[in-house]
Amino acid sequence: MSYDVRDEKRLRCVARKLEGHGTRVQYSVFRCLLTPRSMERMRWELSKILMPEDDLLIVELCASCISKVRSRKGVGEWPEQQPRVLIV
Repeated sequence: MSYDVRDEKRLRCVARKLEGHGTRVQYSVFRCLLTPRSMERMRWELSKILMPEDDLLIVELCASCISKVRSRKGVGEWPEQQPRVLIV
């Protein structure tokens, strides 16, 4: 997910929202491992924050595409399984 938010307050809200669901790759780029349901929920939550002048780009990658991601730190691999979180 990548975003361009024009307002500082909304920018911080979007960043906080994504920090809870992914890893920051660059200042406004996050790598998130989401189920289809959690992706729709994330889009809905962000739609409540973002305004028409803001931009959001979501690029879904298949397993083959993920294996081809390269960075200065090496291959962009994803964890085998989603981490399990227990909220009490």
